[in-house]
Amino acid sequence: MTTFAAVQEAQNFLAANPDIELIELFILDANGVPRGKLLHREELLALYQSGRPQPALDADGGRPRQTQVYGLRELEQLEPFLKDLYAACKAQGIPARTAISEYAPGQVEITLEHGPALAAMDQAVRYKHLVKGVAHAHGMQACFMAKPFAEIAGTGMHMHVSLADAQGENLFASESPAGTPLLRQAVGGMLASLLDSLLLFCPNANSYRRFQANSYAPLAPTWGVDNRTVSLRVPGGPANTRHIEHRICGADANPYLAAAAILAGILRGIREGLDPGAPVEGNGYAQATEHLPTQWSAAIQALEHSEWAREAFGEAFLKVYLAIKRAEYRQFMGEVGEQDWRWYLSNA
Repeated sequence: MTTFAAVQEAQNFLAANPDIELIELFILDANGVPRGKLLHREELLALYQSGRPQPALDADGGRPRQTQVYGLRELEQLEPFLKDLYAACKAQGIPARTAISEYAPGQVEITLEHGPALAAMDQAVRYKHLVKGVAHAHGMQACFMAKPFAEIAGTGMHMHVSLADAQGENLFASESPAGTPLLRQAVGGMLASLLDSLLLFCPNANSYRRFQANSYAPLAPTWGVDNRTVSLRVPGGPANTRHIEHRICGADANPYLAAAAILAGILRGIREGLDPGAPVEGNGYAQATEHLPTQWSAAIQALEHSEWAREAFGEAFLKVYLAIKRAEYRQFMGEVGEQDWRWYLSNA
């Protein structure tokens, strides 16, 4: 016997017991909870070669459901993973900063330091691959789906943006959190182009399941000052840190395309002198008079018919991107899943 089971052990067992067709598997999961499986003979080698997925349960047998926002215990439990992740980020020059436990079980937010747009997006893409690799090394799977579970919080990719002059000074700097006229024009342009570019922020069918009230995911094209119930938030803080937080993207968004759409919207707002109107105060969910589409198909159609998007991104890009998304949509809608069976198998 070896510390880790060798495939040869299974091969020897099968060779010595040719008449055995079923094998009772007794295995302990990562929490020390005994699990039982009845395997067919031909499944034994696969078990030794690939392992056996186990449910992520606490030792008491109950799957965690409560929010874990800002919890210290949850971060302590993930300390070995986080330690290796920070070390890997440092080795690759990715400026990973604060980590907090978020609303969903196992959900962690890590902030990346701001920088020039292209460099920051390079880091964001490398970071996602890095997280998945480090998680795999720890026997976990990292998930960047926008809404992996219906009953708990989804995952967004909040992008913070400001403009700087040739000397690196923040052009949005203002003692007032409501910002300068330039900041307001930037917000106005981002709101005006929000629907047209939604498919770049929320590219997949699952992206739209994240848009639920009181979930800290935005539902309407709104903005506000230090308000987390709107789509575009202008955080408080020192005057020289004034910027816009774009809260619409799911974690499944392509950082390059999302950043391009944000910057194109800002450029539109400045060129056209667009004003965003009064900021939302209080609960933005309750005050919304116009809502973001919650259907993937609506976002596809909005981008397809947008003259602004053609000017901003070019006909060639839109032709390819829309062809991909239409094909994905047709395939997705052609799938027959569990919900179909639950609703229609016996009732139709």
